[in-house]
Amino acid sequence: MIPTLRGRIQTRIFAVLVIGGIWTAIITPFLPGLPPGLSTGDTYKITYSILIAVAVLGVLWELLYHYLQQWRWEKDWPTQFGLLTGISEGILIGLLLRAGWIPGAGHPGPPAVAWLTHFVTTWLAIFLFLNGPMKVVFLRWRFRGGRLIGP
Repeated sequence: MIPTLRGRIQTRIFAVLVIGGIWTAIITPFLPGLPPGLSTGDTYKITYSILIAVAVLGVLWELLYHYLQQWRWEKDWPTQFGLLTGISEGILIGLLLRAGWIPGAGHPGPPAVAWLTHFVTTWLAIFLFLNGPMKVVFLRWRFRGGRLIGP
């Protein structure tokens, strides 16, 4: 079954907050290019602020993707499109960081190498989880239109 809009939104929120949250907890102390005087707590505050922004903006992206998918015969993206959407989402997050519009991330945000490392590796971790273990851990997920909760 093709994931419904509601199912894609639920899956996105779950994946970003759970998989992205775990990955962020692991990678944050090792991000390159962070200022030497930055405390560990401040570093985590910045990375989790960015992660929450990705989750919130991801819901808005899903609405746009849903609209665009209506023009496709199958009403779904090929798997590669799911991976490539990270480019447009990463550009938007980068612009918002530089403009200082992500609360908690500071202005102009972390150095580019740090947030790019965080964003790209988190995006890949989520993508790999959704296209592998997600289908094993949540066996009925795809039969319920991608929904994790609700009928």
